[in-house]
Amino acid sequence: MSINVAFLPIGRPTFHMESANESLKKSRETLTQIFPAVVMPEEILTSLDMLSHFLKNIDGPDLIILQNTTFVDSTFAAEVLHQYDCPILLWTLREPVIDGGRLRLNSLTGAFSAGNLFFNRSKKFEYIFGSPDEEKVQKKISAVIRACQVKKSLNNLIVGVVGTAPAGFYFSNALDTDVQNAVGARLEYIEARDIINKAKALEEKDFQGHIADAHNSIKGLDQIPGENLDKFGRLMAAYKAFVEEKGIKALASRCWPDFFTEYATPVCNVLSGLTESGVVSACEADVYGAISMFILKEFTGTPAYFGDPVSLDEKKNAITFWHCGAGACSLARKDTGARAGVHPNRKIGPTMEFGLKEGRVTVIRLGRKPDGTFRIFLMTGEALDEPQQFLGTSVVVKADHDAGEIVNKAVTDGWEPHFALVYGDIKEEIKILGNLLNMEVVEY
Repeated sequence: MSINVAFLPIGRPTFHMESANESLKKSRETLTQIFPAVVMPEEILTSLDMLSHFLKNIDGPDLIILQNTTFVDSTFAAEVLHQYDCPILLWTLREPVIDGGRLRLNSLTGAFSAGNLFFNRSKKFEYIFGSPDEEKVQKKISAVIRACQVKKSLNNLIVGVVGTAPAGFYFSNALDTDVQNAVGARLEYIEARDIINKAKALEEKDFQGHIADAHNSIKGLDQIPGENLDKFGRLMAAYKAFVEEKGIKALASRCWPDFFTEYATPVCNVLSGLTESGVVSACEADVYGAISMFILKEFTGTPAYFGDPVSLDEKKNAITFWHCGAGACSLARKDTGARAGVHPNRKIGPTMEFGLKEGRVTVIRLGRKPDGTFRIFLMTGEALDEPQQFLGTSVVVKADHDAGEIVNKAVTDGWEPHFALVYGDIKEEIKILGNLLNMEVVEY
C-alpha cells in the first residue's frame, strides 16, 4: 500500500549548527534508503513559520517522522498536531560528542518536551533514540513505515463473508460497525446457498482450469472421486468470481455443515487456493480471524495459516495449531508437499493434508473485548520439524516463552480459539500496529 511519509527535522539555530547539519545529512541519506519517496526539507526547520509553511505544502501525510535535530520547545510539536492528525514517529538523536565542552544538540530534552505534549493531548506516537547509522534506528523506522502501510491497507480492506458462523461460534461473528471502528475495513456478504447455487449453474469451461491448476500444486488429487473434483472446481470458480467482483482481499467463509450436507464437497481446498493467491481465507466464518490473517500477509507478503490450538507438549515447550483441511500449499513441508485427502469427520474430499514447514513464526489474533474495544494476541516461536500430527493440517510451535503458561493465560484471559500464524518474526511491527490502532497488544 502506497503511503505519504514526511520528515520534519526541527531545531534552533542557537545550538551547534555544524553538528546539526551533519546529522541532517546522514538522516536524509538513511531515510532515502529506507523509503525513497519520503518528503523532506533541504534544511533544518528552525522557526514556526518555516515549519508551518512546509506542513502546508505536503500532501496529507500518513506518517510524520519528527526529529529533534536540536532541542526545540513543544510549540513545534503543537503546530504539527494543529495541522495533521496522523501517526508520528518521534526521533531523538544521540549527542555527537561528549568531551566536557558544549552540549551540541540537546535533542533528547526536546523529545521529552514533545512527548509531554503528546501525552497531555492524548496523542499516541512511536519513539526511537539513536543516530541515523544505527541498525536499531533503521529497523524501527522501517517497522513504523510498514505498520502505517498495513494500517492504511486495513482501512481500505473489503472482507468477504460467506454465510454465517456455525452454532455456538459466537466469536466468529462481527458487526459492520465494530469492524469499521476497529480497523476501518468493511464487510461484503453473500449467503452460502447463493455461492452453492452459482457453483452448480456454471458450465464446464468456467471451472476446468481451476481443477488443472490444483493438480499442479496438490499431490493425490487423482485419488479423489471425479464428482468431488468437479464440485471443487465449480466452488473455486464461484468464490473467485465473488472476490474479484467485490474487490475482496480477506474472506471469512462458512464451511460446515452446509458444504457437506447441501453440496457434498468441502470448501477447504477453495480456501487454501484463495489464501495462496493472496486472498487470505478463514473458515467457520471467522471475520476477525480473516482480518488477523490479512495483517500477517500484509507485513510479510506470504500466506498466513489459520488454526486452533489443539495440543500442548510441556516437554518440548510447544503448542500444536491445527485445522481440518485448509492451509496454503506453500506452507507444506518440503518432504511431503501439499497432499489431498478427505475430511477427518465427514470423509469427503478434497481437503488439504500436510504438516507445515519449520521456521520462525509469529502468531496473532485480533480479539474483541466485552466493552466493544479490541486487543491483539501476540506470541513468537519456532515451527518445529515435525510431521503432520492429525488429519488435516498442523504445525508444532516451540514458544519463546513458557508454552504451558501461554495456554493457561490465553484460556483464562478469554481469547478466541482461532489464531493466525505467519513465517517470520514481526513482533515489533505488530506492537507498533497495535499502538497505531489504539489497541492493547498482549504478548505471551
